[in-house]
Amino acid sequence: MIYRSKAPLRIGLAGGGTDVSPYSDMYGGAILNATISLYAQATIEPLDEQKIILVANDRNEQAIFDFAPQLPLNGHLDLLKGVYNCIQKDYGIPQKGFRLSTFVDAPAGSGLGTSSTLAVAIIGAFAEMLRLPLGEYDVAHYAYQIERAYLKWAGGKQDQYAATFGGVNFMEFYEDDKVIVNPLRIRQEYLFELENNLVLYYTSTSRESAKIIEEQSKNVLDKNEQSVEAMHQLKQQAQMMKEALLKGKLHQFGEILDYGYQQKRKMARGISNPLMEELYETAKKSGATGGKISGAGGGGFMIFYCPGTTKYSVIESLKSFGGHHKAYQFVEHGLKTWCI
Repeated sequence: MIYRSKAPLRIGLAGGGTDVSPYSDMYGGAILNATISLYAQATIEPLDEQKIILVANDRNEQAIFDFAPQLPLNGHLDLLKGVYNCIQKDYGIPQKGFRLSTFVDAPAGSGLGTSSTLAVAIIGAFAEMLRLPLGEYDVAHYAYQIERAYLKWAGGKQDQYAATFGGVNFMEFYEDDKVIVNPLRIRQEYLFELENNLVLYYTSTSRESAKIIEEQSKNVLDKNEQSVEAMHQLKQQAQMMKEALLKGKLHQFGEILDYGYQQKRKMARGISNPLMEELYETAKKSGATGGKISGAGGGGFMIFYCPGTTKYSVIESLKSFGGHHKAYQFVEHGLKTWCI
């Protein structure tokens, strides 16, 4: 048998950063996001030999080990090893070799939740193989625990839940890792219009999100007034955008995005940079009414809201920066697993 899984990446639409502790613990966070037709995929193939073979196909990386209950963490394929180590410790895996292969449709550090989505996909493949009775909240929380507690990687909570649940969701975050996922019933024509007008642009640069997130968290602990107030405003932005999307007031979308863009830059240094500022201004001069930096910031993807037919002139104007726009569709499904 071969065990497979796929989980969708996400676009964060509003409230980004308010899912990160300690802000979410102290004040409560809120985020609006939507999953798209870019995926993290995982495949587990049992082997006749007592070997564990880990392969990240999108990165051309591989590691081979003799079968062991725990694999060493050394900065190479640590996410794959981390999920295996935790699954082995918590659920036990038959003493048999296997090959774990992964592929992600976007580069690491691109701001679409790649690492967390991959963690969800790997957990899904193991759950399919071991027939683990894990619900959606279980899988998402487990992925969060592996990344944040076991691997000690800085980051928020939204990505794991978006990848597991799928669709358009308004998420709430509270202390003690409490998360409430509220799926939104959006009229199809509103989603089609949003999909048509929202340009996903890759800057061809990646970033180390951990440093930005660590500074953001420190600013909250230090009660940095500007940073904390910006997060309050971003939380409010998520509410504003939820209402606009539910009521079909898409003409407000760009303005709401622009408001969030101005606030997010105040959360921590490194979220924006001269290149991203120039990209943003160029897009607005070409017809975009607003946009945002995807993920923690500093690089990766940006999104721009382009009403009417302005997306064509916006895409053309951004070509000179060396990046490229990425075609996508919104998808309703989250994590899917199967075996053949």
